[in-house]
Amino acid sequence: MSGFDKDWLALREPVDLRSRARPLVEHLSRHLDGVTSPVIIDIGCGTGSTWRSLSGAFSPETRWQLLDHDPLLLAEAERRIGPTNTVSFRQFDLNDIDALPLSGVSLVTASALFDLCSGAFCDRFAETLGRNGAGLYAALNYDGVMEWSLQHPLDAQVAADFNRHQRFDKGFGPALGPDATEHLRQRFEMLGYEVSVEPSAWIMRQDDADLQVAFLEGLERPLSEIGSLTQDEIGTWLDFRISKIAEDGSSCVVGHTDILALPRR
Repeated sequence: MSGFDKDWLALREPVDLRSRARPLVEHLSRHLDGVTSPVIIDIGCGTGSTWRSLSGAFSPETRWQLLDHDPLLLAEAERRIGPTNTVSFRQFDLNDIDALPLSGVSLVTASALFDLCSGAFCDRFAETLGRNGAGLYAALNYDGVMEWSLQHPLDAQVAADFNRHQRFDKGFGPALGPDATEHLRQRFEMLGYEVSVEPSAWIMRQDDADLQVAFLEGLERPLSEIGSLTQDEIGTWLDFRISKIAEDGSSCVVGHTDILALPRR
């Protein structure tokens, strides 16, 4: 799986934080209150955003292990989190699911990950958690919705092309893209888990102009790779979108969903 730039992760973190479905976090907090010495593994941890989002909702005795394949992001996570006895860091390739250190683990967390994963990967992952009795909290899975307050004739084609590109192999097989949350829901329900799903859409307004621009600029490559639109069409659309943020306060909604799957007690 290709890495993500730490500056992009920092830019999106405040919107990620406010977008998370609070009912699921509250449900999870109540669940962990009943667990003695909970242990959490955060996979694809990046710079530690999930830990920063959740750690305050759980007991300070909760122990975390943060895993990522990118050593630079792990180093940034360790730098930002600072010295602590409750958080450890480990470089790990998620393709080696069977080697996940799940002994004694109460919960696995992830953010903005599973829409990049294949159905086969998600099935193996769910079965591995099921064998070990661990729960899953997976936030901010893209759901295929991309809408703007000010419309442009190419918006629907852009969204369709991006959603098609989301299904390309991102390192874990042909990705589920917008179908990830539903696939996980069905798989964990088959394993007897209690499963809850809530929306967690990004709503980017004029105050989020830097994120909107970065998001739009990040669309250029996937749109070009799909090839339904010409480079001139892509450029015209991007120029329109970026100009409307400052001129007219254009806002953007990017749909996401959060899923919580807990073993039944």
